[in-house]
Amino acid sequence: MAFPVVWLYWIISLTLVTYASAHIIKRYREYGYAALVGFYVVYLAASQIIATRTVEFDIGIAVFFAPASVFIYPFLSQAIDMINEVYGEGKARIAIGIAFLSQVLLVAFILMTNSLAPAPFFAYEETWQEIFSLGIRIVVASWIAFLITQTLDAHVFARLKARYPDRILLRSLSSDIFGLTLDSVIFVTLAFAGVAPLLPLIIGQIVAKNIVGFLDTPWFWWYKRYLQEERA
Repeated sequence: MAFPVVWLYWIISLTLVTYASAHIIKRYREYGYAALVGFYVVYLAASQIIATRTVEFDIGIAVFFAPASVFIYPFLSQAIDMINEVYGEGKARIAIGIAFLSQVLLVAFILMTNSLAPAPFFAYEETWQEIFSLGIRIVVASWIAFLITQTLDAHVFARLKARYPDRILLRSLSSDIFGLTLDSVIFVTLAFAGVAPLLPLIIGQIVAKNIVGFLDTPWFWWYKRYLQEERA
């Protein structure tokens, strides 16, 4: 029963954000970029936090184990595509930089909080430390993978848009598959080389992320069509 509920949350959240983004851009274009960057930063922060939980990813014919963030991380690729589609690659790169700095601040705030002595009556200190004691290798691997893959995703998308301006799904799917696959390879290799078997982890993340990335493609198509109605 839990699996369908996950997809219900997923569909509702993606629909709300896609509609809100398109509506803001259409009605108040000067605020659209800020709104998209805001959603982009939230996606990244949420994916970093919930990645601490490993979940079962059942696709019917096989079962994979992957961080819970696989349900959210593909939203990052869609969000950067949404920015790129309307505001161009330059603004997409700025958004990537803003999101990266937000994660540096997030880690700094967590480390700052962990340095404080807990109250004597705080009963969840051990649980807190288990969840938020950040391994520097994991953090650095995540940052490197994010910067490389999101920058390349934005570049691939922009190139495909310039070459095939009418092929909306081509540029969205191609850039997302490229970015999500590369992210899985870079992150797992940097984070777990020498301490865990890499191939199963890489395959699990590639499959899970790309399935979710493929499923969110219709929302990008809807986003583009909604904006085109303004010009009709």
